[in-house]
Amino acid sequence: MKEETIVLDEQKLRGGYYTPKEITDFICSWAIRDENTKILEPSCGDGNFVEASINRLLEIGVKQKDLYGKIKGIELFPKEAEKASLRANNYGLNSDTIINSDFFNYISNNSDDKFDVVVGNPPFIRYQNFPEEHRTIAIQMMEDLGLTPNKLTNIWVPFLVIGSSLLKENGRLGMVIPAELFQVKYAGQTRVFLSNFFDRITIITFKKLVFDGIQQEVVLLLCEKKVKDAKGIRTLEVDHLDDLKRIDFNKVSKSEVKIIEHNSEKWTKYFLNKDEIELLRKTKAEGNIPVAKSIINCNVGIVTGRNEFFMMKQSQVKKWDLSKFTNKVVSKSNHLSGIIFNDKDYKNNSESDLPNALFLPPNVDFEDLPNECQDYIKYGEENKFHTGYKCRIRKNWYVTPSLWEPAGFALRQVNGFPKLVLNQVNASSTDTIHRIKFISEEYSAESITVCFLNSLTFAFSEITGRSYGGGVLTFEPTEIEELLIPVVENHGIDLKIIDDLMRDNEIEKILDIVDKAVLIDAYGYSQKEVNDFRNIWKKMSSRRMNRGKSAKLKKK
Repeated sequence: MKEETIVLDEQKLRGGYYTPKEITDFICSWAIRDENTKILEPSCGDGNFVEASINRLLEIGVKQKDLYGKIKGIELFPKEAEKASLRANNYGLNSDTIINSDFFNYISNNSDDKFDVVVGNPPFIRYQNFPEEHRTIAIQMMEDLGLTPNKLTNIWVPFLVIGSSLLKENGRLGMVIPAELFQVKYAGQTRVFLSNFFDRITIITFKKLVFDGIQQEVVLLLCEKKVKDAKGIRTLEVDHLDDLKRIDFNKVSKSEVKIIEHNSEKWTKYFLNKDEIELLRKTKAEGNIPVAKSIINCNVGIVTGRNEFFMMKQSQVKKWDLSKFTNKVVSKSNHLSGIIFNDKDYKNNSESDLPNALFLPPNVDFEDLPNECQDYIKYGEENKFHTGYKCRIRKNWYVTPSLWEPAGFALRQVNGFPKLVLNQVNASSTDTIHRIKFISEEYSAESITVCFLNSLTFAFSEITGRSYGGGVLTFEPTEIEELLIPVVENHGIDLKIIDDLMRDNEIEKILDIVDKAVLIDAYGYSQKEVNDFRNIWKKMSSRRMNRGKSAKLKKK
């Protein structure tokens, strides 16, 4: 799978890489169980799944002369459809096995077609990059199924949803899907649809990336429409493709199935065991811990439109004589080493010549600007810094909007764990760091910042944030505001001690202190429950970061 955003060419519109044989064989072996199976591949490319389906049918006893009518592949691009047809022809199947058509248009005109099995690797293409004539039909078909897709929807979603709707009562679906299914908001309705449509969902994940040349993490989604027992969701993790051959589904069928929640919440939590999931559900349902949005407001940082121009090092400020026309700013999370950002920190960043000054000239017409500002702006225009979209739409491209100074910061991207940072230098931040307002009348900013560093909040952070192939945990402002923060005002914890420990990267010591004072003494959790929260965080963060290491090694 691949996502590109530059030119509309065939590779982009295909939105995919050819599926490895290990995957096509595995999915077809799982999905195709008897000789009378009717199979659909809605985006068959050059026919990898088609050939795997044929071989699976032959394996379970179907004669080659009886293959006709059991497999239908649909492919938009003529060259790919021709390749798939040639592969089908090698087994005696005629040309109408492969349909050269847009999947959505074809199905809208053949809506009575139903299948026992749907398999495939749908294209991974942004909504706006998919041809409008195909997109319009796909969106309408999704709306007919009760979903309301938006412009963030990726085209793999309608392939998955509409493909599911074509299954017979006891049908099975096996698809290669981006791991985004677990966590992105645009897939929230898809998660609800799948949880309601299928009795049992099994998801195979990989510790290592399986598509060469890309960082996109994928999963194998195996869905059963009707089952008699063990309804719910399960996850299996394997190291790499070769391990698929060793999966025994007779044993898997006896493994733990978790009760699936029929809502749009992220599925990342299903990597946990039943007891761990139940602990998080119970904690959230009890409602005695403040939700972050009740005590803080989280907002994006400044969007400059061109950090290369607006974000200045002190050496650049001196060179252009712009000290009167800059504001203090934080541009990267590693500039925030503690939970307090103070004058000493800002000075150290300045001495290290890190970009920590935001160019901010008066908001007046160019000819009315001081000469120093005019010179720097001319330099920017000579280098085309003013041509980007964010700059072009401003009245004065050189004036950055939304410059308010927050009381604190929240990291947008983290490796090990999230944190809040108190802002003691009247600095702002770029959009790599979120800006925080403390709005609680009951709890001080200092208490919220300290109490945030506990095992319960860390555990919830791993299932609230989003992680892709690189192993970094990312939070949008609304996701920060969804976190549970067990705050107590009179916690007895020394802010400076916690700040010093954070700067020394002693997070375990910090958690021991805060967990004891806040979770155990103030909120009444047992030591076992606290240990369970800590283990959930460690399990999920280790899984995430190990995938990141795998991605970096593969990239090298």
